Amino acid sequence: MKKLFLFIIFIQGIIIFTQAQSSNKANIPLVRLYFHEKIDSTQKQIEKYDGTPDNMFRPADNDALNDRINDVVTNQVDALQDLIEESKLTDNNDKIRYLRGLNECLQKFLIGFRYQTIKSPVIIEVVTGFKNCMELDQKKESIFPEIQTHSYDAGDILVNSYSFNDNEGINQSKDFLLLKVCNDHPERMMRVLSQHPDISFADSLVVVAARQRPDDLYTYAAASNKFAERINNNPDSLVQLIVHVSKMSQGRMFFPFLDNLYTHKISFDDVETALRDDAKYYSLLVKTEIDYADRVRRRDTPLSMTALQTKLADKAKEVYVNVINGLHESPDNIRFKKIENLSPEELYYLGVMTEDEIYTSSYTHGVYPFIWKQMKTTKGGDSLLMRVRFDHFRKWIKMAANYNTLDDFLKRMDRGNAEVLMKAFVNGLEKSPTLEDAVDVADSYASIDDKAIHELILNQVQYNLQQAKQSGNKKAADIYNILNTLFLSIDSSNHIDVAATLGIPPVYFMPNKSMRNDSGKIIIQQFFYGDKDGNNIFNSFISNFSNANWKITSNDKWAVVSSTKGVPVKIYSNRPLDDETSKDEEAQSALCEYLQTNDLDPSMVIHRGHSYYLNSTLEQLDNSAQLVLLGSCGGYQSLNKVLSICPTAQIISSRQTGSGTINGPMINIIVEQLRQGKDLNWPALWKTIGNQVSHKEYFDDYVPPFKNLGAVFIMAYKKELMNEED
Repeated sequence: MKKLFLFIIFIQGIIIFTQAQSSNKANIPLVRLYFHEKIDSTQKQIEKYDGTPDNMFRPADNDALNDRINDVVTNQVDALQDLIEESKLTDNNDKIRYLRGLNECLQKFLIGFRYQTIKSPVIIEVVTGFKNCMELDQKKESIFPEIQTHSYDAGDILVNSYSFNDNEGINQSKDFLLLKVCNDHPERMMRVLSQHPDISFADSLVVVAARQRPDDLYTYAAASNKFAERINNNPDSLVQLIVHVSKMSQGRMFFPFLDNLYTHKISFDDVETALRDDAKYYSLLVKTEIDYADRVRRRDTPLSMTALQTKLADKAKEVYVNVINGLHESPDNIRFKKIENLSPEELYYLGVMTEDEIYTSSYTHGVYPFIWKQMKTTKGGDSLLMRVRFDHFRKWIKMAANYNTLDDFLKRMDRGNAEVLMKAFVNGLEKSPTLEDAVDVADSYASIDDKAIHELILNQVQYNLQQAKQSGNKKAADIYNILNTLFLSIDSSNHIDVAATLGIPPVYFMPNKSMRNDSGKIIIQQFFYGDKDGNNIFNSFISNFSNANWKITSNDKWAVVSSTKGVPVKIYSNRPLDDETSKDEEAQSALCEYLQTNDLDPSMVIHRGHSYYLNSTLEQLDNSAQLVLLGSCGGYQSLNKVLSICPTAQIISSRQTGSGTINGPMINIIVEQLRQGKDLNWPALWKTIGNQVSHKEYFDDYVPPFKNLGAVFIMAYKKELMNEED
């Protein structure tokens, strides 16, 4: 009997505790208490997703915004629950409907925030909007006026809430939001219309898509569904042309010429003739690209430029660059026979369209010198750019800077023209739809040796920054402010702390603690490849660590070099097994699986192999890497790929020749610093490495983390965008 009494007391305690979780819940009927508890549970789930277990939701960097967001998630949601309960305009069923709908809204926000499709401030709109919509709904009035005041993300959550399914303005609100998302986010237009093919304005938006998103329309027109049928029946002449091309067996090969086909500058027969020969097809792509670039220069917007540039890059790589890359061990007269008859313009596009694929030697021994060979002049730098209507000229200058041919290129034109070109290189960066042009400028600056050009670029950046501030152009001001900070920091006498000034992770040093995992260990992974050079380098690496500070263990797939003193450092290196039978790939895969299974996340990753192996390393790069050393030739061209995987990684790479005579001593010095518990102070460390390597001419091509200005620019600009959103 005593046990039964204690049990009853215990149960009553639970009930009282549960009812006390929200104000005024003691009088809530059990039939609605369940829905209140669901809301309370969702509130707690949201609070957890800022990464701090403190019963608060503070997801932003801005304290004032965090206070607002947290107040909404906690106090205002609680107040809404009380308001629903206290309402005398609604019966039990309506109160359940509103409670259920409120929880749905919170859940949808949580899912969107969790998968980064919705920004945190949207929750303010959602809760405020729900309260206003509920008040309108209680009075049997349309919620449409309220929905019109909100962003698409907030409005979409509200109109899909169970609470307002039967509101008289629900259909009008949904149509409004569909039109809003199509106008505000053209990239979503086709997907939205495909989900709502019967919507009244679908036909007019299909006509808009034909001119703004022809590539997307092509894809949807080729399908077999209700929306494709509606596209096919659209009478617009451009829509019908896209439909016609989408039905062709080789439609993707014709699509890059859509604009010229539409305006009858070329015919289907012209394209079909070119398709019979790879060289002719590539040549037609180049001519069309130059034609379109000229129109862009005159403020026109050709159709399907994205498709054209994608196909041009594919053909440049497939027909030419892959061939000359693959013959890297052959004599130049054999290796470059494939490109010896290409025009200067066609050679130009081989370079700018295959930046991430072209080998250093393919550019420096092939594409670049062959251009001047074909132009039959020692001058003509400005003439080359005029021939291609200055298309992708920033990419060309960046590559020339990275491959140490920029000084040569600028000397191939009059000094005055060179100065005008470099000013144009820096101007108008805010007008580009992406950051690519600004990153190219940042990347190039540290590679330019001509002090006069250096000063000219810096002065132009500062002039543009002043103009942007005066005109109130926020995007331009952000871009030029970051570039100005980076360029000034190159000169140590300016005493600029880039990390502190731009609010980004350290640039000039890597803290030793940042390299350690939760167990205090530093995990390093090296990728070796099984050619002759790979075996020699692997053996040299093992030999360098055969001393009292290190212990070496191994199996048939990999070797582990472990420190015996100081900070625990482990270097995992796959064995360079036979590459012709892909045994080296098997060893790499086995090592990656072992590290992942045992939670050994590498904080440093090293690529030890030729440039043609680099993509394989990057495909296996762990996003835990804080420091990445690309030891191959031209590794500098792959910075963007590394940053797409490891957004805040510090990177060491070479613009031209990557050499074991540099990589070996560099790795030894860096690893020894880490073992001794020291931070990696890059400016000082770089001097130390430079004094110890034997081939100074190779070392000068290596770029340390604090001079990877393009990578730093991306981090700084993203940080600025986050601050603005907050």
